[in-house]
Amino acid sequence: KEVARILGPRGLMPNPKLGSVTNDVSGAVKAAKSGRVDFKIDKTAIVHVGLGKINFSEESLRENIGAFVNALLLAKPVGLKKTSKYVGYVKKFTLSSTMGPGFPVTIPSLSAAADDYSKAHVS
Repeated sequence: KEVARILGPRGLMPNPKLGSVTNDVSGAVKAAKSGRVDFKIDKTAIVHVGLGKINFSEESLRENIGAFVNALLLAKPVGLKKTSKYVGYVKKFTLSSTMGPGFPVTIPSLSAAADDYSKAHVS
């Protein structure tokens, strides 16, 4: 109980929703080793997620961005039906290094990365 009071507010408590409590241990270990990244929205509606390292190739970064945007679209709430899959959901996308300046990414280029990823991996 005392441990839960410390770990809970920090988001470190094991949780079946996040996959940190499971009966499929080998599957969870494989997912973690293959680079699975969990993300969630903060209270100001911003998602912060690590998409790569400085030594990643441009193609690896593009694939990671495509995978993230694809997962983000799959997590989209049902009530947000608009003309475009991004309208009212993704307003801005910015890439930055840990301590560097942010570079804006256009929504059409995000869409292209997600489409390329889904063609290569989902089908």
